Amino acid sequence: MQKIVVDLGERSYPIFVGSGLLDKSHLIPMNISEGRVVIVTNTVVSPLYLEKVKSFFVDRSCSQVVLPDGESFKTLETVNVIYKFLLQGKYDRKTTLVALGGGVVGDITGFVAATYLRGIDFVQVPTTLLSQVDSSVGGKTGVNHQLGKNMIGAFYQPKCVIADISVLSTLSQRELKAGFAEVLKYGLINDLKFFDWLDSNSRELLGKEPECMAQVVKRSCEIKAEMVAKDEREIGTRALLNFGHTFGHAIESAMGFGNVLHGEAVAMGMVMAADLSLRIGWISQTEAFRVRQVLEKNFQLNIVPPEEVSVKQYLDLMASDKKTENNILRFILLRSIGFGEINSKISSDALRATLSAKNLLCMV
Repeated sequence: MQKIVVDLGERSYPIFVGSGLLDKSHLIPMNISEGRVVIVTNTVVSPLYLEKVKSFFVDRSCSQVVLPDGESFKTLETVNVIYKFLLQGKYDRKTTLVALGGGVVGDITGFVAATYLRGIDFVQVPTTLLSQVDSSVGGKTGVNHQLGKNMIGAFYQPKCVIADISVLSTLSQRELKAGFAEVLKYGLINDLKFFDWLDSNSRELLGKEPECMAQVVKRSCEIKAEMVAKDEREIGTRALLNFGHTFGHAIESAMGFGNVLHGEAVAMGMVMAADLSLRIGWISQTEAFRVRQVLEKNFQLNIVPPEEVSVKQYLDLMASDKKTENNILRFILLRSIGFGEINSKISSDALRATLSAKNLLCMV
């Protein structure tokens, strides 16, 4: 087991990464205060791990809320289901919520924790690769609105994150690949050496080789923890973690939440961002081709955006993106592989060229 600390002063918390962590019955209880516990999970995860996690709390009241699975349920209506359960059960401020599931469960649970009785504790127990390397770390919580992805939420940090590599063995290949999109993001914006390692070990990673998977989760969490510690509320450099997300969120919204997985949309969005980086002269054609090769060939991600999303839809949806400031959209682009940068001076012609491109990253 390895421990990474998200250093936020009095709100600092540990991320535990390792295999078999859900077999360590003391790990979650030792990181939360006394009081009642409510596990929030979904219909896919509950048959696999709910009873095991409940068994950690035989010495106190522990109940559960089981939600339907999927991004389409990441809504205020679902949040209200949890509020109603807590209010009817007269749960007080010493209650701890345990988010047992993927990114949707974690985001919803964190938002409820941030807002119920003006704030109660919660713990993240992520069960997908995407949630272990990204959404469970950093305190971004919230839900979708029909007019935009993650537009309603709060920054609210968990008490700890328990990333058990063993649970990834039950992931489908589709979910696994979607998670690797977020992993590749870290290498592209921050760590060329990590990106090179991912490139060289793609076969082992797609085969869920345990030591490689542990390294992936550990390094991803290290990068994110460092960036969150420097900029918790995304005023500056933390925005780099949104590489691919401006385009990707637009795709998710346009296609209907849940029809394209978040990681799948991010993969498409990263290629679009790399294409835009190429058009403005920030990366070379060689680097552009490598981005496409690693995502599409090595990690078998679909990097072709859906044809049915029009340029107008992209522009309309991106106009309400959270990274927009004073009606100017900030793009996260690549200066080179391993070095991301924020750019708010993109010409309309360059942006429209990327949005309408039939063959991204292949301008010659």
